[in-house]
Amino acid sequence: MHIPQILIVEDELVTRNALKSIFEAEGYDVLEANNGDEMHDLLSNNDVDLVIMDINLPGKNGLLLARELRERGQIALMFLTGRDNEVDKILGLEIGADDYITKPFNPRELTIRARNLLGRTMRAGGGDDSNQSIENYRFNGWTLDINSRCLIPPAGEAIRLPRSEFRALLHFCENPGQIQTRADLLMKMTGRELKPHDRTVDVTIRRIRKHFESVVETPEIIATIHGEGYRFCGSLEE
Repeated sequence: MHIPQILIVEDELVTRNALKSIFEAEGYDVLEANNGDEMHDLLSNNDVDLVIMDINLPGKNGLLLARELRERGQIALMFLTGRDNEVDKILGLEIGADDYITKPFNPRELTIRARNLLGRTMRAGGGDDSNQSIENYRFNGWTLDINSRCLIPPAGEAIRLPRSEFRALLHFCENPGQIQTRADLLMKMTGRELKPHDRTVDVTIRRIRKHFESVVETPEIIATIHGEGYRFCGSLEE
């Protein structure tokens, strides 16, 4: 049985030790890094399943390191942020973080979120919990490739989607024409319930729309249904 390996990137020793103790008590294999250089060294020599990273790090901050992390592949990423720093939360989601948790954190909430995130990202077969008999969805000249988690435009290079974007777009393709509430989408994307003022879904939809807007001829694919949520309006091919 594979024991999930978690990499904690945190420069505050007390916080890092607390995180290490919390996850080791849950049975995880835990690695520690003080900064970006140590993070990359550990990633190069270990099969890390989840990175939990503080945003405020010495040298390159967590936002810059997250961009570099996304270039390496689709490792699950959770940010630690200050409770009152809404800007960092939004920027983290824009870059492609799968989830975030605020300091000071509740150990139980942290482990539940990490377990849910790992449960989604470590499933065997096609990389996701989708119907494995379907390899891709085609609509309006675009292709969502399930195995590679790529969004392929009518012409140009494939776009490797962060997990949150992939899960949201896959859910839309599986339920075309149906209104999806923010609560439904957030549960599908992150496995957690929607709370007041949570903008995770809106940020993710905005990122997905930017991909489609890169091709001028693309019609509206995801429509906002005011007061209710979002609806997939693409024309799916059989």
